[in-house]
Amino acid sequence: MLEGIIRESIGKKGTKALRRDGYLIANIYGKGLENIHAAFKENEYIRTVRNKETLAFPVSVGGKVMNVVVQSYEAHPLTAKLLHVDLMVAQPGVLTHYHVPVVTVGDAIGLKNKGLIHISKPRLRVKAAIENLPSSIVVDVTKMDVGDSKLLRDIEKVENVTFTDADRVSVLSVIKAK
Repeated sequence: MLEGIIRESIGKKGTKALRRDGYLIANIYGKGLENIHAAFKENEYIRTVRNKETLAFPVSVGGKVMNVVVQSYEAHPLTAKLLHVDLMVAQPGVLTHYHVPVVTVGDAIGLKNKGLIHISKPRLRVKAAIENLPSSIVVDVTKMDVGDSKLLRDIEKVENVTFTDADRVSVLSVIKAK
């Protein structure tokens, strides 16, 4: 479980001191909950997020244990070092927006015809309760040739999950390699 500390000072000076000591600045929030200004050891945070099996993962801050989902993060434009992360508490039974990753299955016909699979929407925005949320949205690409694309309306619907993007949005396509 990822352990963090509560930030006493939320100003610029305190933030710089924490970053210098190897901490990642985080905000934890949820519907009906008070915001928590926290900080996690950067290496431990990255290790936890990479090795998680579901979208939600447990954290402990100030003696409170909660399940959280990464909503957004900010990275340095040149070094790609994480600067800040927003974590939302995953409350059971509460409908909320999440970003679920798209995973392709199968070998497309277009790959043999010098094509590449281009995923234009690597994460789809959905509205669901955390207990109904899939860990990924699986798209079968075996019958796709060069020039074919899958729109959001072509993807199988998941029970108790609503896609909030427009149904005409292209999720992935097989393009000709240059």
